[in-house]
Amino acid sequence: MKLALLQMTAGIDPDANAAVLVHAIGQAAAAGAAMLFTPEMSGLVDRDRDRAAASIVAEADDRVLRSVCDAAARAGLWVHLGSLAVRRDDGRLANRGYVIDSAGGIRATYDKLHLFDVTLPGGESWRESASYAPGERACVVATPAGALGLSICYDLRFADLFRAMSDAGATMLSVPAAFTFPTGQAHWHVLLRARAIEAGAFVVAAAQTGIHADGRTTYGHSLVIDPWGRVLLDMGEAAGIGYVDIDPAQVDAVRARIPVLDHRRAIPPVDRVA
Repeated sequence: MKLALLQMTAGIDPDANAAVLVHAIGQAAAAGAAMLFTPEMSGLVDRDRDRAAASIVAEADDRVLRSVCDAAARAGLWVHLGSLAVRRDDGRLANRGYVIDSAGGIRATYDKLHLFDVTLPGGESWRESASYAPGERACVVATPAGALGLSICYDLRFADLFRAMSDAGATMLSVPAAFTFPTGQAHWHVLLRARAIEAGAFVVAAAQTGIHADGRTTYGHSLVIDPWGRVLLDMGEAAGIGYVDIDPAQVDAVRARIPVLDHRRAIPPVDRVA
């Protein structure tokens, strides 16, 4: 089975980002991919909250989402739209991922559970919770690539989410991201490999890359990792589309070799000893 990943440098113009997404859908379908994965914030990357506010709308009014659904239907291709910023009914924002089927229908959504409120050693500061509300549920959805567990970026650091998704039947875990450059250099590869090994599952991580119009720099290195922890695809820092062939039967083979899911136990209370 062939998967396609879009690594992009999304900017502050949603229509321009939508055009990149639509083009990628056509390319992936023409290459024979079963599914395309795109990064976090595929529709808008803009840390200027006042400027971004005009482009963040309710899901029903989102032009990027509509363009991707229409393009998926035309191409007959499944798409995991890594995430969009959308406005909720209560006025707060959600960082929301979408799984779109080959008829252009939305099969599943997922709102990012863990919000990135961090000040990095170099002084780079992020307060995602100042604008965004966290999600309230995890999600595993049936796709042509298998049972797909959904996460977004900073979720990667919380292993219990990925344990819950593999317990619920996920054989592939998606981690669309806009990782900062310093944290990407330090942690991106090792955390993604760990999540694959712990779950005995494929991990697909489509990422933003490069210097964006709002001034931020993202790490790139979109990855596909197999259930044994081997890196099958590393896209480096260039924007574009990458392809990888996977064998879903590897999941059962690895889980039979080391049956970690069968060996999992509920964690007992922790004794704190002085």
